[in-house]
Parts: sequence; C-alpha cells; structure tokens
Amino acid sequence: MNLSYFISKRITSQSGNSFSSTIHKIAIGSIGIGLAVMIVSFLILKGFQNTVSDKIYNFSSHIQITKYTMGNSYEESPISLDNELYNNYESYGFVKHVQEFSHKAGLIKTEEEVLGIIFKGVSKRFDQQKFKTSLVEGRFISFEDSTYSKEVLLSRTIANKLRLSIGDDVIVHFFQNPPRVRKLEVVGIYETNLSEYYDAKFIIGDIRLIQRLNNWSDSIAGGMEVFISNANKIGEAEQMLEEIVDYDFYVEPVREKYVQVFDWLHLISRQVNIFLGIILFVVCVNMISIILILIMERTQMIGLLKSFGANNRLIRSIFSYNGIQLILKGLLIGNLLGLGLCYIQYQFKVIPLNPHDYYMSYVPIGWDWQVVLGLNLLTFIVVSLIILIPTIIIARINPIKSIKFD
Repeated sequence: MNLSYFISKRITSQSGNSFSSTIHKIAIGSIGIGLAVMIVSFLILKGFQNTVSDKIYNFSSHIQITKYTMGNSYEESPISLDNELYNNYESYGFVKHVQEFSHKAGLIKTEEEVLGIIFKGVSKRFDQQKFKTSLVEGRFISFEDSTYSKEVLLSRTIANKLRLSIGDDVIVHFFQNPPRVRKLEVVGIYETNLSEYYDAKFIIGDIRLIQRLNNWSDSIAGGMEVFISNANKIGEAEQMLEEIVDYDFYVEPVREKYVQVFDWLHLISRQVNIFLGIILFVVCVNMISIILILIMERTQMIGLLKSFGANNRLIRSIFSYNGIQLILKGLLIGNLLGLGLCYIQYQFKVIPLNPHDYYMSYVPIGWDWQVVLGLNLLTFIVVSLIILIPTIIIARINPIKSIKFD
C-alpha cells in the first residue's frame, strides 16, 4: 500500500470528534453545497432553454420558408407547394417534417368586445403531437374532406378577453376587399404563455379557409414550416435549404424571427456561467483554508516524519490524499442533494413562477447527464489542483521547531 495514502487514511479514521473532524465536515459540506447549487442552476437553465425553445419550435417550427417580400405584413405572398422539398422531404436526411401554413389578419367581434387577431391556417400535415403540450382545453380542429373546417382554436388570453369557452361560436371579420365574415366554432384552447408573440395574437384554423378567401388553389400556401432532425444544427440546415429551394424563397430560422427570446436565454446562460465561477472560487478558497488548518494541526507529525527521513513530496501527498477524500465525499453529497432537489421539483413542481414574466408557470428542470458529469469533473479537477497550493508550506517547516510546536 502507498505509505502516504496509508497515513492519510489513519489520520482520517482517528480524527473522531476532534477539531480536524469538524474541519473535515465543513470541507465536505462546502463542496457538497457548492456542487448542489451548480447542478440545480444548470438543470434549471437547461429547463428554461428547452421549455421556451420547444414552445416556439412547436408553434412555428425550426425554419420558415416564405416568398421574398418588401412588406412587413403578417400575410405572406403565395408560394406553390408543388416543389421537391414539400413533396419529398423524407429524402433529405436533415429534415424531419415539412408542413404548410398561411396567415391572415382579421378581428373577432362579440357583443361586448372587438379584438384584432392573426388567423394561422394549418393543414392535416400540422404536427398535432408536438402542439399537444400547449393544448390545455378541448381538442384540435378536425379536417373535413369536402370543404374547409369551421372549427378554430383560441389562446387562453384571447378566450378570457372575449369571455369565450369551448363550444361557443365566434364571428371573424377578415381584412380584405371586400371584407369577409366567417362564423367558426371554438373547439380548443391553447396556452404557450408567450403572450407577446403568440397568445395575444394568434388563433388557429383550417388553411383551406384562407385559400378560399384568397382564391388560392389547394397547392398554394403562405409558406412552409420545416422541422430539423437536429435542432443544434439549424445554421447548417439553413444553408442546405437555401441551395434546395428556388431563388425567390426566403429561408428564415425561427430563432432570428424571435431573436429577443433567444437573446434572453443566452443572457441567462451567461449569468449562470458567472455564477459557476463564483461558486468554484468560494469552494477553492475554503479548501485552501481547510488544508492550511489541517497542516497547522499536524505540524508536529510533519516534523516527526521529516526527522525519520520523509521527504516533502511524501508529506504533501498525505494532505493531498486527505483533500481528495474530502472532495469525493463532498461530490457524493452534492450529487444526492442537487439531483434530489431537481427530482422533487421535476415531479411535484413545488416552486411556481409568474407565466407572464417567465413564459411558464413553474421552475422547469432539464435533465442533462453530460452537464452533471461535466460539473463533477470540473469541480474535482479544479479543487484537486487548488489544494496543492497550501501544501507548498510543508517545505518550509523545520523538523526541530515543528516537534516543539504546540
């Protein structure tokens, strides 16, 4: 057995209720709490990023393809769906799904209220499974074979403003010349909590209604929504799509369309990284202080070992092993504490949030085991290297003076 490791184990086992035992507990606790805070912070950050981005992508896809236009209107110039991407998207490995959409401005009028809206037309291709997480009441619209569906989804924000519920009829006035009016039935309520971007503006219905109003054929739409197989490679997918589609098509990643939201997520990520640095700094300072205290407490032992011929490297290894044992125990406690708190929040959602400010009603947890492993390795490596610094003082300890040290 390694001599320095053996002595380190003996020191630890014989500490009992001594002062060094208290110091050990403080060291383990500081590392454990620091790691737990880092794990909770990063998994919450991951939860925020996943929840907000998923809501945007589920509603608007990863990339939208429309026709180039100089206008700023929600209503798009028509494009033909008779193209290779729409008809054979399965042949492109990076594309997971393609669906058409159209927008049309209008207003909903009730006996007491009038509210401007954007009617988003979707087809049978619309990925209802992804949207299901935002559907809080009722069901999705059903598509008839012979004509357009007269059903519509409202957001909870719009439904509350207009005092509408499932089964009510709404009169929608569409802006065009001459104006058109349609009576539609509310069959579902959705909620993304992204009121500024979706809930306060959009209602969802059959795209064939817009095609009928605009005198378009079934092969004409306002644009295509493209879902990418790997959301982390949207930039590469954008470049490939620009080479596939016609020159007059505009390929726009949704993250650029809603850049404010993604900038907000990036800002949170930067703040968490700064927080990580501060926690690691505090843990390292604590460990340096604790190792120094342990060296001071074992000054006589160091003198005896030197008088028996032990070199500085062996004695430094004793305290390094001691410090590593403390780090490993602290990591174990930190993982149990951090992952335990995250699991409780994930299962029971005990910490609520204001959805108008944070786009969700509770603190989300995004499980990412690579992040957890990375935090453990980072803490272990950084703190292990840092505890070597105070052991340098061992070389300056005089054996004769240290034996008399009290």
